[in-house]
Amino acid sequence: MSPFQITRTLPEDAMAAALRADVLTGLTFLPKALPPKWFYDALGSELFERITELPEYYPTRAEREILVTRAGEIAGALPARTLIELGSGSSEKTRYLLDALSGLHSYVPVDVSDSALTQAGQALVAERPDLNVHALIADFTAGLTLPDAPGPRLLAFLGGTIGNLLPEERAEFLAGVRTLLSPGDALLLGTDLVKDEKVLVRAYDDAAGVTAAFNKNVLAVVNRELGADFDPGAFEHVALWNAEQEWIEMRLRSRAAQTVKIAALGLAVDFAAGEELRTEVSAKFRKEGVRTELDAAGLELSRWWTDAEGRFALSLSTVR
Repeated sequence: MSPFQITRTLPEDAMAAALRADVLTGLTFLPKALPPKWFYDALGSELFERITELPEYYPTRAEREILVTRAGEIAGALPARTLIELGSGSSEKTRYLLDALSGLHSYVPVDVSDSALTQAGQALVAERPDLNVHALIADFTAGLTLPDAPGPRLLAFLGGTIGNLLPEERAEFLAGVRTLLSPGDALLLGTDLVKDEKVLVRAYDDAAGVTAAFNKNVLAVVNRELGADFDPGAFEHVALWNAEQEWIEMRLRSRAAQTVKIAALGLAVDFAAGEELRTEVSAKFRKEGVRTELDAAGLELSRWWTDAEGRFALSLSTVR
């Protein structure tokens, strides 16, 4: 194996087809909704990086605190030979694990972004010439085939991204993760925790308006990719706490009655004044709830770490 290789398991046109399908489905059903993955074009990714630095947005700092202080314990609990990371992006936070896993042979970052994987992979092999990096261009929510790599393997899903999945989607995702793991392997999962509503809402509706710009950017993506004529200024950013479901919802609220045309789909979409388009769900968790969901997928929660303020958790679970 060469120090760095990249494998595409996602067809070249897969994301374009998925966007068309999601927009067609999401804007022709009530209530209207779009999946949050469409936030992340180049501008959306830049805006999200700015969000992670905002004083209101605690999850990135809280998770980094756990990794800085507990990476050695994580490595001691599972001295992995292979680290697999889903939604790896820049692999920035992963470096704490790479440093702690002294016997690591291979790193397998998985992401839909070719450019992010290439940039991060090349940087890692330059820093760590003895590490084999095998990047996968893949959508980890649509089934995944991993390359051969020595065990034990640690599969990391960080950032609280699992909260963007609805409960039935989480169950399907965790069951799929279980099929990727063998006895002796483990899942390292990042989950944002339930806390005061005001803290949660501020994290998704910052005073500087960066999250509002991030939310509206999904409309720019649909305009560019599908020839739509959304006017982002005709929508208002909304973030609210759903206490029953224990998740934050981000929405775009139409300021007036309007019709949006989406040329690539031959579609005209009517919005009533005040009608909302849901763009993200971000579920927040409790330890026992995480344990229950893992157990249903055939995984056993074995270790649980939080930041000093108890805002965010990393959990380690093993195959039952």
